[in-house]
Formats: sequence, C-alpha cells, structure tokens
Amino acid sequence: MKLKTVTIEGKTYAEVAGDQPIYIHEDGKEAPHDAAHTVATISRLNGEAKTHREAKEQLEAKLKGFDGIEDPVAAKKALETLKNFDDKKLVDAGEIEKVKAEAIKAIEDKYAPVVQERDAFQAQLHNELIGGGFSRSKFIQDNIAVPVDMIQATFGKNFQIENGKVVAVGTDGQKIYSRTRPGEVADFDEALETLVGGYQHKDSILKGGQGSGGGFTNNGGQGGGKSMSRQQFEQLPPNDRSGFMRDGGKITD
Repeated sequence: MKLKTVTIEGKTYAEVAGDQPIYIHEDGKEAPHDAAHTVATISRLNGEAKTHREAKEQLEAKLKGFDGIEDPVAAKKALETLKNFDDKKLVDAGEIEKVKAEAIKAIEDKYAPVVQERDAFQAQLHNELIGGGFSRSKFIQDNIAVPVDMIQATFGKNFQIENGKVVAVGTDGQKIYSRTRPGEVADFDEALETLVGGYQHKDSILKGGQGSGGGFTNNGGQGGGKSMSRQQFEQLPPNDRSGFMRDGGKITD
C-alpha cells in the first residue's frame, strides 16, 4: 500500500482523516492508518511471541528425557506388552485386550448422550453466530441484490468460529484482517465485503450500479439490471443460478 498525498502550491502533503494518514491499498481501497493502534498491536504480538517461545523451550526440555528412542510407536508397544504381563496375575494376557475393549465401549455408551448434546450445542452456536451474522449484516442490506440465504450458501464456508468468535478466511485459507484496525481480524461485514469484492460473479449479486465502485467491476447491465455471459452463468452453483433468474437476470451469448 502507499500513502495518499495531495499537492498544494507545489508542495506535497499526506492526506489525513482526522489525525490519521490515509493509505491506498493494492485493490484501490482507501483506509486511515491508526499508528497508535498499530504500535499497541505490535507490542501485544511481541508478548505473545515471547510466551510461545518460552513454551517451546519448556517442551524441548521435557523431550530431552526421550533422547535415544528412535521409534516411539515400538517403544509404546513394548510398554503395553510389559503391562500385560504384569496384569496376568488378574487376567490372562490373551484376554486383556478384550477386557479393555469392553471397558472402553461401556464408557463410550455411557457418555454418548453427553457427546451428542455437546455436538448439537456446537452446531446451534455455529448457526447462531454465523447464520445470524448474515441475517443481521448491514453490508448485505445496503449492497446485495440477492436473498441472504444465497449469500450464506456462497460465502458461509469462509466463516468459522475460534474461541467463541466468528473469523473469516479468504480463498487462500488465510484469515482476513481489518484495514482500519491493523493487526486485528476483520469484523463480519468488513470480511464479507472483502470476499464479495474478490468474487468472480460479484456483478450478479450486487445492487445495480455498485459494481463499478469500491473495488468492484460491472458487467454493463442497463437500468441497474444484472447480466452475465452464458459461460459465467453455467459456472454458478445451482442455487445461484436459480436466484439469478428469479431476480430478473439476463444471459448474454
């Protein structure tokens, strides 16, 4: 990105928003840079890096006790064999695995309802945080011309939950970070705007006239209508195709 400047009476100055300089990103979007926030974020990340390094050093110290063991799997198997011989006083070595398997199954059966309840709760949380994000999105209300469920079907896979919070990832699998809050992940609407901006068929889902601004491109439909080539239409998922036709989209050969 580069600093946005303005020339006055032959002299060049940085353009600011309030007390923050404005930078132009690679896709042409402009955003103010909060230097104080950046410094604070760098300090926090340095602290986290120190914590990770210390944890790594502690783990390496513990692993030194296993020096000389070339095959951990074989070593573990040998320990299990020895334990089976010790347990022979109670159960014949040939029956030990059967007894273990029965014990494990009994525990799994006992806690199966708890696991199911946990999985159901996690699914409910996922639907509420991510599904709710789409249904409450102001970006969708102001900019998107197709139904919310179609947008969720297209971009829902890019959102996931980490530590109880919604985090978005791009097509490269990397987290999407905020442009106005350096070092922090983008909030739901900012991340969705970034995803839509990079969507191959964005002109078919944006409201009329918005494809030519904010980093978007337009197919040139008249009167705000949406149009795309037959090749583009055939590359859309089935749900997107039906939504495109339902909203009056036109296919050009």
